[in-house]
Amino acid sequence: MSEEILAPMAGKIVNIHIEAGQSVEEDEEIFTIEAMKMETPVFAPCDGKIRAIKVKVGDSVEEDALLAVID
Repeated sequence: MSEEILAPMAGKIVNIHIEAGQSVEEDEEIFTIEAMKMETPVFAPCDGKIRAIKVKVGDSVEEDALLAVID
């Protein structure tokens, strides 16, 4: 079953630590979002394989925006 990874807050994507097709473990840092000069890590919610990445570095995202899909 697929799980969507959503942005925890509005901000700018400053780092992507994964690639599509890559296996990740639960709680592995996969994105970094910057908001108001503070960087916030986004962690994998579960073990799995990254099916799709929906953002790129420099994108501005709103809270709950789809960042990636994990299988």
